[in-house]
Amino acid sequence: MAGVGGGNDFQWCFSQVKGAIDEDVAEADIISTVEFNYSGDLLATGDKGGRVVIFQREQESKNRPHSRGEYNVYSTFQSHEPEFDYLKSLEIEEKINKIRWLPQQNAAHFLLSTNDKTIKLWKISERDKRAEGYNLKDEDGRLRDPFRITSLRVPVLKPMDLMVEASPRRIFANAHTYHINSISVNSDHETYLSADDLRINLWHLEITDRSFNIVDIKPANMEELTEVITAAECHPHHCNVFVYSSSKGTIRLCDMRAAALCDRHTKFFEEPEDPSSRSFFSEIISSISDVKFSHSGRYMMTRDYLSVKVWDLNMENRPVETYQVHEYLRSKLCSLYENDCIFDKFECCWNGTDSAIMTGSYNNFFRMFDRNTRRDITLEASRESSKPRAMLKPRKVCTGGKRKKDEISVDSLDFNKKILHTAWHPKENIIAVAATNNLYIFQDKIN
Repeated sequence: MAGVGGGNDFQWCFSQVKGAIDEDVAEADIISTVEFNYSGDLLATGDKGGRVVIFQREQESKNRPHSRGEYNVYSTFQSHEPEFDYLKSLEIEEKINKIRWLPQQNAAHFLLSTNDKTIKLWKISERDKRAEGYNLKDEDGRLRDPFRITSLRVPVLKPMDLMVEASPRRIFANAHTYHINSISVNSDHETYLSADDLRINLWHLEITDRSFNIVDIKPANMEELTEVITAAECHPHHCNVFVYSSSKGTIRLCDMRAAALCDRHTKFFEEPEDPSSRSFFSEIISSISDVKFSHSGRYMMTRDYLSVKVWDLNMENRPVETYQVHEYLRSKLCSLYENDCIFDKFECCWNGTDSAIMTGSYNNFFRMFDRNTRRDITLEASRESSKPRAMLKPRKVCTGGKRKKDEISVDSLDFNKKILHTAWHPKENIIAVAATNNLYIFQDKIN
């Protein structure tokens, strides 16, 4: 079957895999976020050990004009360290929850990374020259005796091996009582928002000591708490508009022009529940784990436990498209509740033209849906098909009855292998898929 991705029919093939093959995976090496920058030439991953690894796409070589550039390690740095909150006797994990790139303004690149409590703005820059011939110090850095300096030297810049430096330019701390689940850079490129379970704050990228609280859903009495904020994102074109999703399966769109505190939403998106399908798990599986605006700004996509929904911003009462990700798990919700998998937070992403969407599943499967043809495909991130340019075979899950040769039974799915984080190149059909501690990169092979 042809692949999904919009435009011409094409198939996905393996490009690269990053990360160790070991069966015993260290907790710190598990990838917790994946993000392409605006051009798609850089790809950042964050992990549970607080590290950020940036891959850069190599330029296509003249010797191999048809080979597309591979992504190789560009910079690795420790973004966050484990901390301890002495007032609350709480350990603060170093795990990177989200990375968001800023649009490139000069030769350097900037990105925001956050753990549960602290957001940092990092500058990633290159150095290929160094100054030599200082007056007050020797070449090895030792200070010279001022009385022995008899002539004035002008330092000169000499070429050196390329060095990529990551330096923290701003640290935005102490603004969130609860765990940060989202950061989103605004379209004005000057401000960004950060969201935790009960509040959303608006920051200026230059100001670290204060932020504006724009949403606060904390009740006066915490026993009356019925829902929490699960994700938030700024509109890609209108800097006054943002959305946030809740654990009750609703999405609120707010306009910052209406009031300083956006507790009263402008639009409220909710799909009426079918009473016939209500069960003990209905509330848990309706919780939204991710919300993303389309690049056009006309639609938004939400991911709940079993499905992906596309909403038109002009229609609040129901989504315009609903795609079932793994409907075969509906009969397994009881065991998924017992092993806590029902609380997994899957992310979703759009392709560059908004014609296709991608999201993850279990058993290292990920799903793609073509919005134009309504076709869908299940693919697997696996080292077994990791030969260069190897075609990805569509996978099928069998729910009962007789299993065909290529199908996998729903009972033999591995729920420890899950794809929560995926990213799609903003301009090309290149995707990055995080499978535990491995990062798979796939690209299209146009027929």
